[in-house]
Amino acid sequence: MRIIHSDDIVMSVKELCIQANRILPEDLKTCLRHACQQEVSPLGKEVLGDIVRNYETAEKLSVPVCQDTGMAVVFVQLGQEVSIQGQDLVSAINEGVRQGYTQGLLRCSVVRDPLRRENTNDNTPAVIHMTMTPGDKLSLTVAPKGAGSENMSSIKMMTPACTERDIIDYVVQAVETAGSNPCPPVVVGVGIGGNFEGCALLAKKALCRELSGSQDSFYREMEKKILEEINRTGIGPQGFGGKVTALAVNIEAGPTHIASLPVAVNMGCHVTRHATRVI
Repeated sequence: MRIIHSDDIVMSVKELCIQANRILPEDLKTCLRHACQQEVSPLGKEVLGDIVRNYETAEKLSVPVCQDTGMAVVFVQLGQEVSIQGQDLVSAINEGVRQGYTQGLLRCSVVRDPLRRENTNDNTPAVIHMTMTPGDKLSLTVAPKGAGSENMSSIKMMTPACTERDIIDYVVQAVETAGSNPCPPVVVGVGIGGNFEGCALLAKKALCRELSGSQDSFYREMEKKILEEINRTGIGPQGFGGKVTALAVNIEAGPTHIASLPVAVNMGCHVTRHATRVI
């Protein structure tokens, strides 16, 4: 049994919150630079140039890449041979978020109650998704999620009679309905399968995956089809028109009931952020 002290978890989450908000993943930066070269609209190309200069400046000056520093979503993979001493895991994660957002001078955007709207002033509580894994490691992924993109997400409980074409049409329509609201060019996370809540979680996980395509050739081909159709909508960077509306489409699929075919779309903006550390 390997012992991990909660202080190490607090420090890791704190640093991941700050890192994720200041430095974009390398694959996303590569996609944005490539989009600048591909965009044919003069205005769209100018907007993409501004986006690239923005993330370069944020990294250089150690400031957030976006003013909406998001609600902290934390994916935890806890090895079954790990014993945590000190605070419990959830308390340690929330303390890390608290320190990361207050000490890192990140905007605190969480309200304690959805109707009474009192700000917690430290961006807690985090949204925590935990799974048990073999081994003696603890993996933490912090994915700050802004409201502009999150609010444009959707889920549809389809039936098994629906086809691949129906799913593609639904995803493309979701992007068209969102328009400029999620700050395109977007990364589109798609969950297929599971149940109502599980499907949405698949779509969220999809946004934390690298943008190189699914390892499953069937879904990788489907991702390409959806991306091509989205980029034919003409929405363009920040909704000003152009060829590049989406940078990538990531699909995650899971087992489902014989009578179900849920599909969820979780929008990620051009600063789809996440950072991972293994303890």
